[in-house]
Amino acid sequence: MSRHVVLGFGPAGAATARALAEQGHTVRVVTRSGRPPEPGIEHLALDASDPGRLTEAVRGADAIFSCAAPPYPRWVRDWPPLASSVCAAAEASGAVLVMLGNLYGYGPVDRPMTEDLPAAATGPKGRVRAAVWAQALDLHRAGRIRAVEVRASDFFGPGVTDGGHLAARVVPRLLRGRAVTVLGDPRAPHSWTYLPDVARAMVEAAGEERAWGRAWHVPTGPAHSAQEMVDRLAAEAGTGPVAVRGLSPAVLAAASLVSPMLRELREVRYQFDRPFVVDTAAYERAFAVRATPLDEQIGATVRWWSQRLADAR
Repeated sequence: MSRHVVLGFGPAGAATARALAEQGHTVRVVTRSGRPPEPGIEHLALDASDPGRLTEAVRGADAIFSCAAPPYPRWVRDWPPLASSVCAAAEASGAVLVMLGNLYGYGPVDRPMTEDLPAAATGPKGRVRAAVWAQALDLHRAGRIRAVEVRASDFFGPGVTDGGHLAARVVPRLLRGRAVTVLGDPRAPHSWTYLPDVARAMVEAAGEERAWGRAWHVPTGPAHSAQEMVDRLAAEAGTGPVAVRGLSPAVLAAASLVSPMLRELREVRYQFDRPFVVDTAAYERAFAVRATPLDEQIGATVRWWSQRLADAR
């Protein structure tokens, strides 16, 4: 089996590392703080933005899965050195670089997003994410690295706890039958990418040479509004319908005065005020991974959160 290095152990990094380990691969996870070892996974503590140390850590790897990300308010400052370090390590090691991306780089659009859309982000976070991939793509085209970017919409599913989009500020409340508040228009169609599908697509793209040298969208099911998703989750949990309220621009502006995270979300509010839909047909025509059926996503998410809340009591 192959040797792989996963950078970051947030939801996507953890899911990718565990998927690789389940396939019998040797897996090393790199994070700033490190973690105790777990079956099939070695954890190493180092700063991935240090190119010398990272290059040493990935020596001999077949693939590097770049799932690490700076804290949201520090994206503009911290993404460039991290991305440069990761590209340097990929070049020195010869490992395939599989980058986890998102849809910020497209900026506001009025149609389903496809991979051929230009990078037209209007905000700094979208521009920096687009620049990170542009740097890797330039190196790929120059023959210095082998790189692919796998782009997902907002994560959803077991293991997704951060943020307010069907995560910690929403799911626990609806499981208790309480009203929830979401960013933007609760009725706007929105694409939600199931976390296990992200990991499966990352792993598949690493092993498919014909995937390299471009970006792909993770297979994602039909778009559903936040209202529809909350209704499905509440029905699965048996808590009955719960009210879903949108966070108004005025409330968001006021809350942003005291919350750095909410302040940063103002840049991407457009993703929730109107349809935000990803087209994943290109990936599905070329490769094997498909989006998990929504009923399975909903059931697994409710079970995971129910167990998490029970364990916390």
